[in-house]
Amino acid sequence: MDTIENRTYDELQPGDSASLVRTLTQRDISLFAVMSGDVNPAHVDEAFARSDMFHKIIAHGMWGGALISTVLGTELPGPGTIYLDQSLRFRGPVGLGDTVTVTVTVTEKQDKGHRVTLDCQVINQDGAPVISGTALVLAPTEKIRRPRIVLPEVALYETGRNYRRLIAMTKGLAPIRTAVVHPVDAPSLLGAVEAAKAGLILPVLVGPEAKIRAAAARAALDLAPYEIVAVEHSDAAAAAAVAMVRAGRAEALMKGALHTDELMHAVVDGALGLRTKRRISHVFVIDAPGYPRPLFVTDAAINVVPGLEDKRDIVQNAIELAHALGVPEPRVAILSAVETVTAKLQSTLDAAALCKMAERGQITGGILDGPLAFDNAVSAEAAKTKGIVSAVAGRADIFVVPDLEAGNMLAKQLEYLAGAEVAGIVLGARVPIILTSRADKTLARLGSCAIALLLARHRAGGPQVAA
Repeated sequence: MDTIENRTYDELQPGDSASLVRTLTQRDISLFAVMSGDVNPAHVDEAFARSDMFHKIIAHGMWGGALISTVLGTELPGPGTIYLDQSLRFRGPVGLGDTVTVTVTVTEKQDKGHRVTLDCQVINQDGAPVISGTALVLAPTEKIRRPRIVLPEVALYETGRNYRRLIAMTKGLAPIRTAVVHPVDAPSLLGAVEAAKAGLILPVLVGPEAKIRAAAARAALDLAPYEIVAVEHSDAAAAAAVAMVRAGRAEALMKGALHTDELMHAVVDGALGLRTKRRISHVFVIDAPGYPRPLFVTDAAINVVPGLEDKRDIVQNAIELAHALGVPEPRVAILSAVETVTAKLQSTLDAAALCKMAERGQITGGILDGPLAFDNAVSAEAAKTKGIVSAVAGRADIFVVPDLEAGNMLAKQLEYLAGAEVAGIVLGARVPIILTSRADKTLARLGSCAIALLLARHRAGGPQVAA
């Protein structure tokens, strides 16, 4: 129906009725909870609901009341109706999958004031009443016929769900002793303290003590529980933190208020650094509301224009991170602008070579395919439209970008245009290196620390529980 029309007071007669039929879905419950703020666990917590009197998720009572309002406002009397009074009696629960029929019936008219009383009944698919009541409305006196408004589409996203899952995976694990490098501003100190309170890290604050304490004072943070290693400046802080790792006094590094290049210079500093045989690389672990799993985007912060051998290590680092985070055989999309191999685009040649390297056992633990454009990597429909047959297309976990610029832009676009949370970590060094940004939200900071903890314990050969 593309129009909506009312029944005026003069047209209404006792016995006139109108109905609608609706089946309760999880989407209905979620939308009503978001709109009303009613997060009663009987409606939104399945584990709680199983132990409640109805032993299942049920609709909010006023969901049915809202359906009565829908009939009154759109059907009988329809547009122009003014609600004056409503009584409701809730007689039974409405569970997921139940189909209800909502009926309003005119029972009385009052010429003075054009008031109309209507009986309201809601019954389920078994004919059992679930809501009954009476409505008093001011009926319209003029005929109204209008185009039916097309409502906007509503997308329901649970922001940060994957980070919460990762944080939950750390339950029972001993926190990692983490050297926080040059935390002389409020965001970096807050990130470390929040992660400590969540049981993810044991922070050691490395930097100029006076500046650290001044930042703590500005942020109203108590630093009494935390060790401070005093050094003169940021370069010295990076060197001291790396030395702590080499001496076995820290299990991870966390970037504070210094530039990434400054920290990484100390990490890669010859015999004094934390290099391994593997190329050091960065992974953004991105929690995008519209994607069903975390996106691992690499490399978007360390390797500017990586060559083929660099990309081999970048891919292997990301695969091993995915293993640590509970993805046993990650799907790896080697990204380019097109899906065919062409000499005009080096990224397509690299993609083909990487896939062949995986076939030959030079890259292990994941399923590789490429070149793939980003749409084909994330959308099975897009891949099908282009005739791409792939075990990775539409289901990718890891996205290997051609260079740092492409990766950084992709990550920032997801963050600022798609509402994603973005956590970052550096791999390929002796210990995990947590890279945080001053713009990071609390959940992203905690996510980064949870990733570092899970990776450290995975490398150590399995869970190490807290004392």
